[in-house]
Order: sequence, then C-alpha cells, then structure tokens
Amino acid sequence: MGDTTSRILQLLSLLQTHREWSGGELANRLEVSERTIRRDIDRLRELGYPVDATPGVAGGYRLQAGASLPPLLLDDEEAVAITLGLRNAAGGTIAGIEESSVRALAKLEQVLPKRLRRRVSALQNYTVPLIWAGPTVDSDALIVIAQACRDCDRLRFDYKSREAVQSHRLVEPHRLVSAGRRWYLVAWDVDRNDWRTFRVDRLNAPKIDGFRFNPRELPAEDAAAFVAQAIAATPAKYRAVVRVHAPAAEVTGRIRPSDGEVEALDDHHCLLRTVGDSLEWMAFCLGMLSADFEIQEPPELIEYVDSLAQRLERATHRS
Repeated sequence: MGDTTSRILQLLSLLQTHREWSGGELANRLEVSERTIRRDIDRLRELGYPVDATPGVAGGYRLQAGASLPPLLLDDEEAVAITLGLRNAAGGTIAGIEESSVRALAKLEQVLPKRLRRRVSALQNYTVPLIWAGPTVDSDALIVIAQACRDCDRLRFDYKSREAVQSHRLVEPHRLVSAGRRWYLVAWDVDRNDWRTFRVDRLNAPKIDGFRFNPRELPAEDAAAFVAQAIAATPAKYRAVVRVHAPAAEVTGRIRPSDGEVEALDDHHCLLRTVGDSLEWMAFCLGMLSADFEIQEPPELIEYVDSLAQRLERATHRS
C-alpha cells in the first residue's frame, strides 16, 4: 500500500509540470507497466485531480490547467512544519515569494485546529529572526531551474561572472544547492564541455531549451561537496591555513561546507584551509570555532588578529 501511495504522489508530481506525458514515458519514469499507469490515473481522478487524456499514438496525459487543487490531508507535525516554513519564506532570501507566502499562510491558519495555532504562535512569538543583508534570488527562476533539473531539460540563461563579465550559457542542470543566503546551480556547461557552478543571483532569464539530456556522473560525492570545492578554488584576496586544537570532526561540525576544508592531523588537531576577501570576517569565523588555533598564513591575517587581540585585551583591562 505504501509503495502504491508513493508512486501515485510521484505520478502527480510529474503531471504538475503542466506538460503532456505519454503513457510510455510515465511508465518508464515510475518503472511500472502502462496498465498500472492507467489505474493510477483513474485513482487520481477519484481523488479529485482532473487529468486529461488524449487518445492516439501522439496522445498522453496532462493535469488540467487552472483546476482547483483538492483538499490537502496533513498530520499535525506536517501542518506545523508548513506553517512555520511559510512564515520564514515571507522574509527570506527568495525574492517575489513573500506576498504569495503570506496569502498561503493566511489560508492555512484559517483551517488549523486551535491546538496547532497555539503551538505555532508560541514558537513564532518567542523567536526573533536575525536578518543578514545579502543577495536574493528570483523565485520564478528557482522554479524553472528545479524543474529543468528534475526533467533533465537543457537550460539557457544570461550570466554575470564575479568580474561582471556577461555571457550566455547553455547547460545541463544537475542540482540546486542552498548555502546560507546564496543559491548555486551545479550544471554541465555544454559550450565549455565541463562542470560548472553558477550563483543563481547572478543568473538572468533562465529558459528551458526543449532538448532533453542523459544525466552525467558528477565528479564529486554530491552537489554540495562540488560547490564547496568550487568555492574553495575561487580566487580570493586571502588564503588562510590555520592549525586548530580540536578534532577534525568537531571543527567540521562548526563550519559550513563552503567555509573551508578541514584536514585531520591527529586525534586532537586539524588543519583548516579557508579563503576570503575580508580579514575582519575571517578573524570572526576563527573566533567562533571555540578552540585554540595558530594561523600559519597569510601574514596579513596574523597581523590583523594580533592587533585585534591587543585591542580586546585593552578593552577588558579598562576601569
């Protein structure tokens, strides 16, 4: 029963792309027979989802455009999670989603049982978000990119590099990676014949090319690791090497993958390699490790941290 429910949800997800799918395509995607697909389509119609079917060799299935969605069935934990997620989205890093998040939140809270509204209100009223200034990404662009990743569709877009150089790209999208307030697209660059990472806030007008591709094997453990490696290799003003008096696993748990690479030296020490354009920010990150450390390079960071230590010492000894 659980497998059937999961398959029907996958089928619904494919149909919600608003493209027409042949029975054979759906059967291949879900690894079932076309007869099973027909039964699942009938089940969706029984649940209230209007699925159109076009007969013939060139026919297929499509979710009816403009139809109202049937009621969602959520358990208590799912309802609370969605409500809190919508509230965070109303003030997050994705541009253009705030208003729609507020509208959806208002509709959801109208149907929440009183006991759940109390739980959500308690957490919301006693939680204060710390909003950092930073780049925002377009919600429509994220949706187009995510759909292209899912459906293995080539993507075209204009891109502005770190040096503000404009270019037009044709890629085979692999995954989106969220790293703090920044979003990255990992993709195979068709014209450059290599893997690349793209900052989504520097990406403009993504459009599906209409050409499908076979997924390639990513030369990394996963997309997040690939982005971390790319960030570490990005030219930066300063490259720091720091010996930390703490186990590698402990230090790795205190930093984001994009903040640097950690190499174990022994059971109690590790080496942290990181890059940055701001000595102030690098010193702050090192201070947040909650462990003793020695900076091996660069000399500019050593000098800055020494000066900072003297200022802090003077501040703690003032009467």
